[in-house]
Amino acid sequence: MTDTSHPNPNLVEARALTRVFSSRASLFGKRRSMAAVSSVDLDVPRGQVTGVVGESGCGKSTLARLVLRLIEASSGSVHFDGTDLASLPASGLRTLRRRMQMVFQDPYASIDPRYTVRTALLEPLRVQGMRLDTQAQATRLAALMDMVGLNPALAGSYPHQLSGGQKQRVGIARALALEPDFLVLDEPTASLDVSIQAQIIALLEKLQQELGLTYLFISHDLGLVRYFCNRIVVMYLGRVVEILPTAQTAPRHPYTRALMDSTFEPDPQQRRVVTLLHGEIPDAFHLPEGCAYAARCPNASARCRSEQPELTQDSPHRLACHHPLD
Repeated sequence: MTDTSHPNPNLVEARALTRVFSSRASLFGKRRSMAAVSSVDLDVPRGQVTGVVGESGCGKSTLARLVLRLIEASSGSVHFDGTDLASLPASGLRTLRRRMQMVFQDPYASIDPRYTVRTALLEPLRVQGMRLDTQAQATRLAALMDMVGLNPALAGSYPHQLSGGQKQRVGIARALALEPDFLVLDEPTASLDVSIQAQIIALLEKLQQELGLTYLFISHDLGLVRYFCNRIVVMYLGRVVEILPTAQTAPRHPYTRALMDSTFEPDPQQRRVVTLLHGEIPDAFHLPEGCAYAARCPNASARCRSEQPELTQDSPHRLACHHPLD
């Protein structure tokens, strides 16, 4: 639920956020540039789950790292609770990181294999200079493990002794160690078995409700995003093409509709015909002049191929399309 007691309902606000990656020039080619994230405006309301969805390579994970300033933006701004992250020195950013943390996609790679669970969970406290005595460390460790449903007996275990689901629970507990307000979840269930995915999503729901957390949830699974998130941001080749103000809002952008049609329903009575996307995805280093989706869109016109659509500003349901669906 949105926090209405604060004058600004958004905990995070990004404006015109852009990140350009460049390749080095070589004997066989010139230097090339690609905008992984291009002119993205993003609001993350307090106490809500905002989903970002799109195909692999659309810029979701880059956007997640830009929001936390894990990588620097080429241009644009990110404000966290009114503070411009770009204006902070390293010491100020380190202090603010207590309030914003990330859960990474791969639980197998996000934990140092030399660390026990105990060391991994207490590491954020050490990095932040929070010196606790032995009893206080034991109390905090027990609370974190209980919070994510880990057996206390696993405190001395190493990552290779844990299952994938247990590793991800450690990752979530570590992110919660500093009692943050904001979590970025970068496809936290993508590498897990389906049954374990359901357990992790249930855990994240429970934590969000009990602790009043704000989530930015990154995923390529629109079905999961519609179940878990309050509002949905859809990206295509680095740009936001549609923002659904609620998970139940019917999409009007052809790309979002195609993503929705590609999800399967377990009930045979509700299954639908999957609409295949035709055409080639444009080269990210040489995007077309107009809409990047035009080559794959059945509704594309000459205007779409020459004029890039801008994201509408006059409605909570925002989209960038010259020919939106009814």
